[in-house]
Amino acid sequence: MKDILVVKFGGSCAASSDLSRWVAAIEQARLPIVVVPGGGPFANAVRRYQPRMGYGDEAAHEMAILAMEQCGCALASLGKRMVKATDEAAILAALERGHIPVWMPRHLVLSAPEIARDWSVTSDSLAAWLAGRLPGARLCLCKQIDLPENATIDALAGAQIVDESFTDLLHPSTQVYVAGPADLSLAGLRLAEGQIPGHPVMRRRALVAANAG
Repeated sequence: MKDILVVKFGGSCAASSDLSRWVAAIEQARLPIVVVPGGGPFANAVRRYQPRMGYGDEAAHEMAILAMEQCGCALASLGKRMVKATDEAAILAALERGHIPVWMPRHLVLSAPEIARDWSVTSDSLAAWLAGRLPGARLCLCKQIDLPENATIDALAGAQIVDESFTDLLHPSTQVYVAGPADLSLAGLRLAEGQIPGHPVMRRRALVAANAG
């Protein structure tokens, strides 16, 4: 399976009309797509109740993973081609059938020792980690913000647009794209043409090398 695109969305736009528009756009894709859901309002509830109930970060981490799965269940019910998938084998099998797998991360993430079990890890870095496990996969982060074209991954991390574990869990060979609200109107058309919405985000070292050249 070639040209897989891992698309992370759903958390920040869960309460917005953008959610149904992104689902409709992704359903038009010709290239193989894997959806990684954000935790959305379910993860926000985990954060909100942690100081009230007193559970630790490790418990909160697992609860936030379950929040992603809750959003994933919702997304799978909204799309005609979307199906739930727990691991790489299930993802690849779904893609072979022409489906759009929605990743249910609990099984893989909780058994991965390289992933910290605290709030330094969010769905963005988990999407990066999953992309690195799929052959030749690219990653598109759907955000509720439009970024300048010269944005770098280091800048995104510095501005807390992605979490602090993102650069550690991102495979060096994974190409990263970011799509914002301005990209949504053409996202379905671009995906139907086998293209990626948004624009690529370079690593700082790659950008320096490109500018030097």
